[in-house]
Amino acid sequence: MDDLININMDTQTVSARELHEKLNIGTEFAKWFSRMCEYGFSTENDYSEVIVKNDENSKGGRPATDYSISVDMAKQICMIQRTPEGKVVRQYLIDLEKAWNTPEQVFARALKMADQTISSLKDRCKFLGGQVVEQQKVIEELQPKASYYDMILQCKDLIATTVIAKDYGMSAKKFNAMLHDMGIQFKQGDTWVLYSKYQGNGYLKAKTHNYADADGVQHSKEHSYWTQKGRLFLYDFLKQNGILPLIEKGQAA
Repeated sequence: MDDLININMDTQTVSARELHEKLNIGTEFAKWFSRMCEYGFSTENDYSEVIVKNDENSKGGRPATDYSISVDMAKQICMIQRTPEGKVVRQYLIDLEKAWNTPEQVFARALKMADQTISSLKDRCKFLGGQVVEQQKVIEELQPKASYYDMILQCKDLIATTVIAKDYGMSAKKFNAMLHDMGIQFKQGDTWVLYSKYQGNGYLKAKTHNYADADGVQHSKEHSYWTQKGRLFLYDFLKQNGILPLIEKGQAA
């Protein structure tokens, strides 16, 4: 009785062609199976089509059609045959079903499923752990920007170029020259002015300062100051060019 017919224990199905062979049916397989289906079996519940490749087809030639049929369908077909072979195969299938449904086998399958679930959860946790690491890297990359932004946003007043230059470890003269070289501003008289593409965005505002000369004569002079919006513009522009404020250089280090 051992290995009388192969059963896929995961799907509880057998090969219709193998069953046809074990039952010693004289009729051609295709005609026989078509006639068996007339007993009320359906593709929804009882069988599905399978294509047998050349190397799996004992007769060779073109790929043949097989059917994966349920054990219940196989047992009913065995009864329909009313032959000694049908009786033997049917009893074999019944005995296998009984063995399959013993408490030991049910418990063994439950353990197998549990192992698969645990393995899947481990893979999932490993994946999520990798995601957390990647997200932490992103947070760390964004954190310096956020902290410098916070520092900028805390100040609502107009800022002199000297103060911003100090954030970058430069003198106002060097900082202004750098912005000029980058095409952001140019000097008009004694005042730095934005190039036209950056004007009208609220980056700079002018303040008039009054002062007395050596003879006590009053004069006035305009100085440009960066707004909060302008300071953020400078930060983004300079960072894109690889120039970071000192606070970010320290955090990066």
